[in-house]
Amino acid sequence: MIDNHVMLEQSPLKPTILIVDDTPDNIDVLAATLRNDYDLKVATNGKKALQIAQSVPKPEMILLDVMMPEMDGYEVCRQLKTNPITSDIPVLFVTAKANACDEEQGFALGAVDYITKPISPPRVKARVRTHIALYNQNRQLQEKVKERTQSLERNRLRIIHHLGRAVEYKDNETGAHVIRMSHYSRLLAEAYGGNSEWIDMLFNAAPMHDVGKIGISDAILLKPGKLTPDEWEIMKQHTLFGAKILGDCDDDPMLKMAEVIALTHHEKWDGTGYPYGLSGDKIPLEGRIVAIADVLDALLSKRPYKEAWPLTDAIRYMEENKGKHFDPQLITYLPQIISEIEKIRAAYPD
Repeated sequence: MIDNHVMLEQSPLKPTILIVDDTPDNIDVLAATLRNDYDLKVATNGKKALQIAQSVPKPEMILLDVMMPEMDGYEVCRQLKTNPITSDIPVLFVTAKANACDEEQGFALGAVDYITKPISPPRVKARVRTHIALYNQNRQLQEKVKERTQSLERNRLRIIHHLGRAVEYKDNETGAHVIRMSHYSRLLAEAYGGNSEWIDMLFNAAPMHDVGKIGISDAILLKPGKLTPDEWEIMKQHTLFGAKILGDCDDDPMLKMAEVIALTHHEKWDGTGYPYGLSGDKIPLEGRIVAIADVLDALLSKRPYKEAWPLTDAIRYMEENKGKHFDPQLITYLPQIISEIEKIRAAYPD
């Protein structure tokens, strides 16, 4: 019987496959079928499977049982596909649930295939081989498409960055703020472990976080003193304005992410933020990252109403507010990127 959670045979030339099943005998059958051609990792529950899927090296395919205690395979697949670290890993269900509606649910969650038990080893080998090949072909195709569209993308990003900077000039921020906080967002996303495509999207969407301030009157936006309660309620509307400005872009993933960021970057982990009072991981990950980057740069910057904080004081404030304002896991990454933050501030001064 195979030990739980271990890697079987390692070779840098073999793709890695994660087998997830709560029945050791089923794992043994799949392992015997695949061990000659692949490096194998195994897990007997959904929670451990999600942890292994985010480890390095990431598996290039996941064979996933449906009927497991505590967290079934459908929920595991849903979490895999909504996490930018694991969203690109092909999932192949291997299960005793053979109804058409079960298959439909699996494919709707993003699985690439659905094999029913008892398995046929030749069929499993063929389908795994096919989907590994398709996965590699898709990655190569994505690289080619990316190369061919770089010029167009650069022009589009210039426009987006200029618009983001224009918003900051309307406010009491500086144009360098959006550049710095975008770099901080990228550093946090890299520390979190997101895939490169998602990190690039976040880096390019972050400058649009306050685009909704275009809709706020200068009398409120540039008021030197404290806002009245009514004025503050109007100011908070910039999140909704931003989402509306960037809305109707479902066919453009980067602009869709910018819409989400504009809407949610003032939500707080404890639910006391705005506009909707979302809490915890109900706040989209992009919004949680940009919230940290935005506040951190604001603390480090001189403004008409405040002096710049020393970096150590700013980091201490962020850590004191983890679990309240900020995602506590993301805050743990700040110490490891301090040197990069200092380089960014030196490269893009106010």
